[in-house]
Amino acid sequence: MVLTACVLASSMAFIDGTALPVALPILRADFGADLASVQWVLNGYMLALASLTLIGGALADVYGKARMLGLGCVLFGVTSAACALAPSPTWLIAARIAQGAAAAIVTPASLALIGATYPRAERNRAIGLWAAASALTTAGGPVLGGWLTETFGWPSVFWINPPLALAAVGVLLVFAPKDARIQRRFDLIGAAILAAAIGALTWALSQIGSAEALDATSTPAQPVTVLMIVAWLGIVGLAVYAFWERRSEHPMTPPRLLENRAFLGLNVATLMIYAAVSIMFFVLPFDLVDRRALSSTDAGLAFLPFTLGVGLMSNVFGRLADKIGARAMLIAGPAGAALAYVWMALGRAESLMLGVIGPVTLLGLSFAVLVAPLTASVLSSVNQADEGLASGINNAASRIAQLAGVAFAAGVAPFASGYEVGLAVAAATSIAGAFTALMTLAPRAAKAGVALSEPASAAGSGSHGSESRSGDQTRDRAMISAQAEDQ
Repeated sequence: MVLTACVLASSMAFIDGTALPVALPILRADFGADLASVQWVLNGYMLALASLTLIGGALADVYGKARMLGLGCVLFGVTSAACALAPSPTWLIAARIAQGAAAAIVTPASLALIGATYPRAERNRAIGLWAAASALTTAGGPVLGGWLTETFGWPSVFWINPPLALAAVGVLLVFAPKDARIQRRFDLIGAAILAAAIGALTWALSQIGSAEALDATSTPAQPVTVLMIVAWLGIVGLAVYAFWERRSEHPMTPPRLLENRAFLGLNVATLMIYAAVSIMFFVLPFDLVDRRALSSTDAGLAFLPFTLGVGLMSNVFGRLADKIGARAMLIAGPAGAALAYVWMALGRAESLMLGVIGPVTLLGLSFAVLVAPLTASVLSSVNQADEGLASGINNAASRIAQLAGVAFAAGVAPFASGYEVGLAVAAATSIAGAFTALMTLAPRAAKAGVALSEPASAAGSGSHGSESRSGDQTRDRAMISAQAEDQ
């Protein structure tokens, strides 16, 4: 039932992300808005989500995972109603930013709650079910959004969220285990610095990525100088944040996380893997529509094998990861994805079935292999007390990677060989992700999805229902000694 609540909560964000774009043309016509305003209906949500996801994870650790997930669901339902009732584009954009902030609480808290509820030996299977449900709701979003918009109008796309939020909160109130709160203060100053820094980077990347995609009737792209200044401000902000966290008595991201080789390596692998797939998702639609002359609907259907592969097979491979360990799957998954990118690049002149459907199917299977083990390994690489923060960091890494991948793809797409170059870089980046997983995870630690490579990481390997830990290594050693005496 806890897993059901987590799926319901995260499904709101996934459905909203794929159902809304279908409604944008009618929404724009109803408001008489320009394309820049419509673009910010999407970008405002993504900006808030990417900027605040890490903070949402930290809040889940400090104030309780189930408590923050319930609060996030309530906020998401309320802000969705505000979107549906929006009388103007400005109102809608503001409500979407608030909705993105709510989603930044829901996404990491749902995964962290799964990690706190399931023992490590069963996490891959649980997260596989979560990933499968997420993929299927993502796939169904455009169909549901189109039907709702045509039947009831665009506000109905937002009205589907409050009932889901209410159901998730109800299940959490009845079935969620008691939260184990961490006795530490929340780092407000660090949170503000981090949100500003990631927000600046996210905005700069989103503007670079969208600039090439806009048509001639759209507003001009931001000047390159402005984008560079904002990007550098974001980088400087991250440096200031790192300095502050070293000095703070209650750091939001404790330095021990950077010293955790498994955790750091898995997040680097996440950056590479998701940047690679984002490149493909940007360049392929242009090839399908502009060169193969497919309709938008047919181009969307070409991605269906990917979504179905992840949705139908994630649970299967999650169960397999529980048996054989995560390491082999975190190598095989990105390697299979790289093979799919190469196949796609070499098969550009082939038929749609051979040059697109075949490699997209392989890509879906490859991501089904890696999604659950990657997420479970990230959670298993830290103490239970840090699982919310770990989920937030991993989610933020994937969001930034997606924006970086789109920015790169937008830069190479206009060139004659941009399609092949983009996919070649995606393949190389994906292989680098597999190599990072190979070098990060020790074979002995991959069994049952426990992707650890250092004794400091192993300190958090408590069983289901274990007491929350502070993360201090001295205390961890004492607790392990006490557990050994009990055994």
